[in-house]
Amino acid sequence: MKKINGLLFVIVFTLLLSACGTKPITSQPMSSFSFTDQDGQAFGTNELTGTIWIADFIFTQCDTVCLPMMSETAALQQLFKEQGLQVKFVSFTVDPTVDTPEILKEYISQYTDEESNWHMLTGYYQNEIEAFARDKFKTIIIKPKTSHQVLHGTSFYLVNQQGIVVKEYNYANSSYAEELMKDIKKMQKK
Repeated sequence: MKKINGLLFVIVFTLLLSACGTKPITSQPMSSFSFTDQDGQAFGTNELTGTIWIADFIFTQCDTVCLPMMSETAALQQLFKEQGLQVKFVSFTVDPTVDTPEILKEYISQYTDEESNWHMLTGYYQNEIEAFARDKFKTIIIKPKTSHQVLHGTSFYLVNQQGIVVKEYNYANSSYAEELMKDIKKMQKK
């Protein structure tokens, strides 16, 4: 019963975080960061400068929303490739003590064979990713002491070439991919 209540809490909390539709975000340029990707390499703002990128938050031990989010990211990666859109994907783990580069490497391999434009990041402390998500993406991450599940939002975030988070997309919205693609095409024309 305790496990069911915990799972129910995670689901309800995630639904509340995800809300429907897309939302513009007013943000300052991304402050400089450098974390570690699934290949054990430093990756951050230096590698993303001048690039349009999509961020999300996941973790490998997730029992709920991360599996469909990873599948959505893989589908977006394929769709954008077919459309000729130059976009990078950055997935930040919300459980960095568990998600080492080796674990992230195994995890991403279940979703794509093309990792050149998809980086899964770790190499920070729990409190750092919580503050980073809150300050830069206006979302929350909570790692309860009573569960191995980490509570986090389920949105994709579009970041422009200047490193500004410009819009949030709920992947549960059936038209989000079309809207995201349209927004990226507008950015690439500028």
